[in-house]
Amino acid sequence: MKHLPAIVVTCLLLVSTTSSAHDPDDHWVPVADFATGDDTGRLGNTHGGVVIDREGLVYSNTDTARSIVVHRPDGSFVRAFGEAWPGIHGMTIREEDGVEYIYAAHLGGKQVLKLRLDGTLVWALGVPMESGRYADDPDAYNPTGVAVAPDGAIFVVDGYGRNWVHVFGPDLRYRKSFGGRGTGDGQFQTCHGIAVDTRGEEPMLLVCDRENRRIQRFTLEGEFVDVPVRDLRRPCAMSIVGDELAIAELEGRVTVLGRDFELVAHVGDNPDRSQWANNGVPSEAWVDGVFTAPHGCCLDDEGNLYVSDWNATGRLSKIRRSAMDRAPGS
Repeated sequence: MKHLPAIVVTCLLLVSTTSSAHDPDDHWVPVADFATGDDTGRLGNTHGGVVIDREGLVYSNTDTARSIVVHRPDGSFVRAFGEAWPGIHGMTIREEDGVEYIYAAHLGGKQVLKLRLDGTLVWALGVPMESGRYADDPDAYNPTGVAVAPDGAIFVVDGYGRNWVHVFGPDLRYRKSFGGRGTGDGQFQTCHGIAVDTRGEEPMLLVCDRENRRIQRFTLEGEFVDVPVRDLRRPCAMSIVGDELAIAELEGRVTVLGRDFELVAHVGDNPDRSQWANNGVPSEAWVDGVFTAPHGCCLDDEGNLYVSDWNATGRLSKIRRSAMDRAPGS
């Protein structure tokens, strides 16, 4: 792996942004050889998400028996679990009555899981046959992401299936579906990731509409609001911390936006297009701080960025950030 002392972040406005970017001389510093020690070993295919618990531990996914791998912020290995659920594709952590839980879209099992942080299964939610969308073929359901509203409602995106967002109550009862395949407002071409955005007056849903290269916004009732971000490089997943939104883009970068979707930075932008969305980039071709196929990302409370590239060997990166480079309010 090649090392760089720091990344100079290019801050060019997205087409849909309306405010000016931050100083183009902002610096984000890659942590060399993060999560590559002998204690971690070869991760195996990374095709999932990244989340952080309140203690700062970093949880990421592989398609191996080590379905959920846990690292400290310095990259040292803590533990791995989830051998019963290889192929977890997206996660979110939610605190309930003082206890943190992982909600996971288990692509490999066509289900959504709720887990304790020690890997204990709380419940599993299978194919939403009540929706009427899979009566002809239950195997067409392929969930890729999950989000949970403040009231406990659960939203699941069928990104590798029929492109519906399915809504369940806190009691796991099916409520409704919205979306479907297409290019119009409220339709999707791979609704890959989903997040609940609580930065405004009312919570909203943000959906990564990957092949339409945009983020769509909805009310929690599933009503289309707008397209706050366009012209992305195949957005896969999102992380919201403070006023900032980080978007993992499969074509070689992560974009960070502020509260009003103004550009903060493009991070890890890869100049080698042959590596974009390329699962087979070998570790000897990696450059610290330059991404190949960001599939999951997470900001921590200090604004540092963790990124999981879609990679057959398995790659998890950290970019350390100076406090002065953060958006106001973050």
